[in-house]
Amino acid sequence: MASRSHIYRGATVEDLDPPPALSTNPSDSISTALMSAYERDYTHLTVVSQDTRALLGYLSIPRLKQLLKDGVVEDVDPVEKAMLKFRRKGNVYKVITMDTPLEELEDFFNGGVKGNDPQDFAVVTDTSRRFVLGVATRSDLEQFVRRRPA
Repeated sequence: MASRSHIYRGATVEDLDPPPALSTNPSDSISTALMSAYERDYTHLTVVSQDTRALLGYLSIPRLKQLLKDGVVEDVDPVEKAMLKFRRKGNVYKVITMDTPLEELEDFFNGGVKGNDPQDFAVVTDTSRRFVLGVATRSDLEQFVRRRPA
């Protein structure tokens, strides 16, 4: 992906038309989460609190499949055992909204929040970070560039 604004021409995350986020709870079984992801062809699921709907972390389906293969987790285990938790204390998170320019999204994918951690996906929220609106992936951005006329 070339990081030049003329490629995106003012497009925002909303132009990617990200699918709604599919969330699971920490207590749900891994098999249930995996089935939901497969049904919708999702590579990442957000994990939210059953009580408060607060965003707790996410499940990377490719990583989950590897954990299952390696015997680290079983399909009957709760999602909590395999999820990647967001570290909240002392961390600054890049807020990605529907209005975020695609150049910023590309920067996020290439360098993460602090510029040294590449990311495969972004949780798209409202500006106050209260609601998860969708998930945008590096693949979504690459497909957008391929579809867009030069």
